[in-house]
Amino acid sequence: MNGSDDSSRLSRRVLLQATGGTIALSSAGVAGATETDDSSGRLSRRCPDATIRPSMGHCEGASMEGCADDHPITVALREDVQETLESRYPDVGALIDAGFKPYFDTLDGDDDGWSHWLSPEYIGDDAVMDPERPESVLVDNRTWRSIGVMFIATRDGEPIDPPPAVYDADGEPESLGDGDDPGYDPDGDHHHDPDDHHHHEDDHHDSDEHHEDDHHDSDEHHEDDHHHEHPDGDPDRCSPWHYHAGLPGRFAWWYYQQVYDGSYQDGDLRLPCRTPCMMHVWVVDHPEGVYAHDAPPAAYRDQEPAEDPGFDDAEPGEDELGWDVLPDEVAPDQKPEEFSLPGWLER
Repeated sequence: MNGSDDSSRLSRRVLLQATGGTIALSSAGVAGATETDDSSGRLSRRCPDATIRPSMGHCEGASMEGCADDHPITVALREDVQETLESRYPDVGALIDAGFKPYFDTLDGDDDGWSHWLSPEYIGDDAVMDPERPESVLVDNRTWRSIGVMFIATRDGEPIDPPPAVYDADGEPESLGDGDDPGYDPDGDHHHDPDDHHHHEDDHHDSDEHHEDDHHDSDEHHEDDHHHEHPDGDPDRCSPWHYHAGLPGRFAWWYYQQVYDGSYQDGDLRLPCRTPCMMHVWVVDHPEGVYAHDAPPAAYRDQEPAEDPGFDDAEPGEDELGWDVLPDEVAPDQKPEEFSLPGWLER
């Protein structure tokens, strides 16, 4: 779930290792794939926008044009996120204790030194853009310290699109619609009772029933019932949500669902066409701004190493955080390189 949309090359060896060797692509097809090359860059007729290399798109109604680091709501959101990270999730040890699950990018050709730690609890609840309930915390792999969050636009584990804007032309946070919880409310109470989730009868129904008007296949474009009449790139609107259609991001979300969310046991093996909408909020200084897609350069992440979480053969500041240093009780039963993806190139 790397935020990059650059054109870094993805080696055939890395691709085959990460997919268990179940696909056969020519070297030219992998190295030369582009977002516009239908003969080699597109992976499936089922997913016409999917690419081999990292690629991303902007969610419905998304706009970075109106986002400013000194806007009062951006300042408040960043401060609230920072308070949550400092008081509850400052480092890897605290994230493990809180039930967050690690993911280290496997198919991305760049080693950019940061990782995603995902919360099945927060991904599965009904909160959206809540600083106290971040769906993912972003960690620097050298210091093992938290450096930001990634909000994921899901409700009860299902993607919603469009997600709420951080603020609109009036400079106010945006609600998802009548009766729905708002997105970020700088003046609101962000404390949630886990036993008191707000259910949306118009949107969510018993999973054993079939509701064609409300639910779509998980591989298709998910839409919330409350649409926003905002053009993409609105200069007066801050809604920095993006999705990933490249193989690294799609595989990362597929892996989370199979290993940590339990979809594998339910037989849901098909790679999604795209990830849910996501947005970053960095609490360390970033030359490209609070909502930048990529992580800040390493120099901006230069902090004291975190407290030692008690790993047997690795410690912060001395060893790079990654799959190979996780103790057995933290490492997942199956790592990405142990998976094959049967049927992922369905036509």
